[in-house]
Amino acid sequence: MPFIKMPSRSPFALWAKAASVGIHHAIRSNTVSDSLLFLKSWRENPAKVGAILPSGPALAAAITREISSVHAPILELGCGTGVFTQKIIERGVASQELVLVELDPFFVSNLQTKFPQAQILCVDACRLNLVHTGAEHAPGAAVCGLPLRNMSVKQQYRLLQGVFRVLRKSSALYLFSYGWRCPVSSDLLARLGLQAELQDTVLLNVPPARVWKIESLDNSA
Repeated sequence: MPFIKMPSRSPFALWAKAASVGIHHAIRSNTVSDSLLFLKSWRENPAKVGAILPSGPALAAAITREISSVHAPILELGCGTGVFTQKIIERGVASQELVLVELDPFFVSNLQTKFPQAQILCVDACRLNLVHTGAEHAPGAAVCGLPLRNMSVKQQYRLLQGVFRVLRKSSALYLFSYGWRCPVSSDLLARLGLQAELQDTVLLNVPPARVWKIESLDNSA
């Protein structure tokens, strides 16, 4: 009797296949949880998502701490599942005063369901200076959930340049990083006339994160 090689049926392989099918089914039926949605996007493009789980409530609270309705409208980049978005609303900003920039179509669909009154732009945040945000007035603050450490210096330059062209004067950009240092180098900050200030270290997030405030050097003059 000839030997017939059977395909691998390891428990991990079976679990991975079942998980993939289950995620796609949940997305089609709009029953997917934030964690599953995040996991799917991470599996398809780890570099762009940057983390395997959405940011936790402690990080969301820290990165939006200085934001209030006086800064409206608010610009958010890389919104993901909307963890920061929801916290901004809890800070007193109306959802119609939100400009959400998200490139992943699965996240965009989820955001449209959660925040139907928000202005949602399915565009690359690095091309923000080429896009009309749709806001009646210039945003007074920006929050970034994008993995800047995974970006090239050129991409970081274009992103920061676009953000500060859109923001009104004396506004700030709030971002986080899983690294110890600011994800934007001091050379690039100086080139753009910006400065970074450490706002918080969030040990309760998984993984722990640091929150940074980026603003124009003119603000401290």
